[in-house]
Amino acid sequence: MTAMLSFAGFAWRNVWRRRLRTALTLCGIAMGIGAFVALVGFSRSFERAWMEMYESSGTDLAVVQRTFLNTTVEESAGNTLRSLPQVEAAAPMILNMMAITPDVNTLVYGWQLDSFEFHSIEIRQGRRFRDSASEVMLGELLAESLNKKVGDALEIQGGSFTVVGIYHGGSALEAGAIIMPVAELQKLAGMEGKVTAFHLRLKPAAGESAQQRLKDGEAAIEAALPGLRAIPAAERASNNQLVMLAHAAAWGTSSIALLVAALGIANTMAMSVFERTGEIGILRALGWRRSRIVRLILLEAGALGVVGGLAGVLLGWLALRLLGSLPQTASIASATLSAATLIEAVAIAALVGVTAGALPAWRAARLSPVEALRHE
Repeated sequence: MTAMLSFAGFAWRNVWRRRLRTALTLCGIAMGIGAFVALVGFSRSFERAWMEMYESSGTDLAVVQRTFLNTTVEESAGNTLRSLPQVEAAAPMILNMMAITPDVNTLVYGWQLDSFEFHSIEIRQGRRFRDSASEVMLGELLAESLNKKVGDALEIQGGSFTVVGIYHGGSALEAGAIIMPVAELQKLAGMEGKVTAFHLRLKPAAGESAQQRLKDGEAAIEAALPGLRAIPAAERASNNQLVMLAHAAAWGTSSIALLVAALGIANTMAMSVFERTGEIGILRALGWRRSRIVRLILLEAGALGVVGGLAGVLLGWLALRLLGSLPQTASIASATLSAATLIEAVAIAALVGVTAGALPAWRAARLSPVEALRHE
């Protein structure tokens, strides 16, 4: 145990020998891990918001096109869905992202007046819209942002709509959104006769588990409508296009930041090996094997990664706190980090460090004692 502590202490002394360079390297790692924690944490909060939306409305299945690119469904499919014995309710819906002002883009939902999805919201002011009327309902956060109240006019994509209700959303995605008649959104989006998806509630079945009920419902729907796919709400929450885009953007951006951090560690370790060539020669002359030299350099690089990773976790948490305080992202961003995210971040930092230190470690191990001792 004493030997291991001595070895680790020796490695840390080497890392901290050039304090400014080490500090700058740690800053680079912290920035990379901070970007990872903030971006991936935000994208996972976005996914949770979708799940909350489905849970609050009681949606069991979402029926969409089988193909990834074609996400529209014929509205007439609703008649077939409602005729199935497993289906309690089938609500057509449209989801779109629209610019309301030059500075505000928001989700717009198209629902029918009798949709069961209204159970997930609480109308605080006004009333529901009327089907086929130029009327909209605003989430509380959006109404406050736009400074709109019941009775005000709102222009959307060149059309004038009357605000007839202000509601409290069952999820963050609804709190800052617009809900309008599905027929009106079909006109705005050029989707006459089509919807984005059908949200379904299934009938409870005695003696049947929830999982089996979903499987039976999926099988019945896909047999009745071969061109469509029935997806459980949990799967739809994690695999819809907006969530997948958020995850891809988060991982892509943080990967670039981590690559820069890796280059910083590689440069630091390469310079460290070059400056300590003579010292490495002495260690080799004292009987240190090449494998131990490799372990020393990798331990130093890994230590840089772990310490920088811990600092990055703190930095990412602060970034999420900031996002949670901004009006545009307050409804989605959460400063709560799961243990899995923390472990993942530190593990990635350690892996980046060890990977970046691999080449310098290999070069250090290849030095012969005689050549190293001759190095000036």
